[in-house]
Amino acid sequence: MFARTVSFALLAAASSIGCGPAVKPSTAPRAPVDAVAPSESEPSTADVHSVARPSEVVVRHTGLDLAVDFGAKTLSGTATLAVERLDGDAPLLLDARDLDVRAVEVGTAGQLRPLANASVQWREANFAVDEAEFGQAIRVDLPEGSDAVRIEYATAPGASGLQWLAPEQTADGTSPFLYTQSQAIHARSWLPCQDTPGVRSTYDAVVRVDGGLTALMAARSMPSEEPGVFRFEMDKPIPSYLVAMAVGSVKFAELGPRSGVWAESSVLDRAVAEFGNVESMIDAVEALYGPYRWGRYDILVLPPAFPFGGMENPRLTFATPTILAGDRSLVALIAHELAHSWSGNLVTNATWGDLWLNEGFTVYVERRVMESLYGREREEMEAMLGKQDLLAELAELPEADQRLSTDLTGRDPDDGLTNVPYEKGALLLRLLEETYGRAAFDPFLQRWFTEHAFTSVRTSDFEAFVRAELVEKHAPLAGKAPVDLDAWIHQPGVGPGAPSPHSAAFEKVDASLRALLEGKVQATELDTKGWTPHEWLHFLRAIPEGFSAEDMATLDAAFGLTASTNAEILAQWLEVSVRRGYRKTDAALEAFLLEVGRRKFLTPLYRALIESGRTADAKRIYAQARAGYHPITQRTLDALVQGS
Repeated sequence: MFARTVSFALLAAASSIGCGPAVKPSTAPRAPVDAVAPSESEPSTADVHSVARPSEVVVRHTGLDLAVDFGAKTLSGTATLAVERLDGDAPLLLDARDLDVRAVEVGTAGQLRPLANASVQWREANFAVDEAEFGQAIRVDLPEGSDAVRIEYATAPGASGLQWLAPEQTADGTSPFLYTQSQAIHARSWLPCQDTPGVRSTYDAVVRVDGGLTALMAARSMPSEEPGVFRFEMDKPIPSYLVAMAVGSVKFAELGPRSGVWAESSVLDRAVAEFGNVESMIDAVEALYGPYRWGRYDILVLPPAFPFGGMENPRLTFATPTILAGDRSLVALIAHELAHSWSGNLVTNATWGDLWLNEGFTVYVERRVMESLYGREREEMEAMLGKQDLLAELAELPEADQRLSTDLTGRDPDDGLTNVPYEKGALLLRLLEETYGRAAFDPFLQRWFTEHAFTSVRTSDFEAFVRAELVEKHAPLAGKAPVDLDAWIHQPGVGPGAPSPHSAAFEKVDASLRALLEGKVQATELDTKGWTPHEWLHFLRAIPEGFSAEDMATLDAAFGLTASTNAEILAQWLEVSVRRGYRKTDAALEAFLLEVGRRKFLTPLYRALIESGRTADAKRIYAQARAGYHPITQRTLDALVQGS
């Protein structure tokens, strides 16, 4: 039932989205927490991270009317939900986190279909807000015939899905900035919703902003003649974690007929130059896996505090400025976020324990795009680095977290954001490709996206699809053994027959490092001309533990690594420097940790400080930098640094 693709526009009154007359919260007795626990009759596929029971009442459309208050660091207004009742006696159950729920009303909107100029008679609802394992549970009783709910609320200043930046934390330094990060279960901190990837709905929104700032959402921008009022519509059903908003002083530039970039003024020209091949990327994915379904593909370059490399919000990818290397050497990240338009946004994991269905597929598609645009050697270098990351992390992860299909019961789904769903998942798909050949595998994967478009799926769905559409229809290529899906998906470690990416360029890098270590050449004699960032990363990762601080100084003098403007190279160099005791990078390290919020870089750098006996330095820098990090990053680093 979660897979229905009917798009429901919210009725005019329900998405007129004005707050309406204030009503007092219900005085009805509040239900205890266990009143919203999953019932025994609920399907076993229920999401352990959500109190929602979409098999009983499911949200089909949301209308938002939100005012942005930078002074108070809050959003306030209304969320109006059009619901479908599958059990006429069941209440609507919603996820929330630290929301100030001020009033709840219910009404009757008629049949669930696109409606125009409809009116709803609102009346006070019987509702309860209780604590739940991952936030709050909102229960709304639905009188007979009611199919619309309007909630007046405000967010908390510390909402986990919102980051409020002061002007000095932005690139231009002139205006404040706000952006959302809803994945995995942070949407509930800024809108009441059924916060599970197993539920998809459409939405429209009105965002009210003062101060001449621009509001953006991952949706189609609609006409608005009111100053400071921005209107949006998403007419395709998406899960809650893909609802996204940003507010700041940003400008727009076109990249092509269906793509563009938003950024602060001082960043815009660099972003345009960096992302100049986005249209070619779209063409490359379409040639492999079918049409792009979302209309436009725009990119918003966020301030450096953003905790991730990118976020695949439909129609509007959020991207870190750390990929603006000046030579398009890091645009694989854009290929990754674009690939999510098929794997993740179009076909979504139904629960966070099946994250690999999003991320593993996306890494695989990303690599195919990079091969199409830049050649096999570039793709193989990136695949080798990815496998290195995976093997290093598998050595530290408990066996339960080494499986593709993961049990995250009782744990925050952010804990599942390891290299396992990304790189192990991509390796499995590459193994299937190598086993059956691209002539069979490419059409198979395109059918997967087409036949499951706008649905949420489980690992068992993919296993069944492999058996029916690949195993039963195609024989393995000569010399290839059948793929052991159970070992790859349900067992720890890398499965049997794992692909081994190979790079001739990396072999030359290895030879150069051996010559240096054996004293056959000096650092200044190394032939690094034309090395890509991937080759530098491979080189830096291979520097042995016995390399002295003096040796590091020689490398630095030869190649100016501490002054690198490539964030990937600099972060890797800083980590190696900490672990080899090269203290002349300390100023650059501290500046990097204070400016950049990308968790991928911060976690290994703080860990290197702690494991190198510099816990005091880690705590001192973190105490100064923490306020500028996103709540998601803070959660990770609190455990690492403050717990050390």
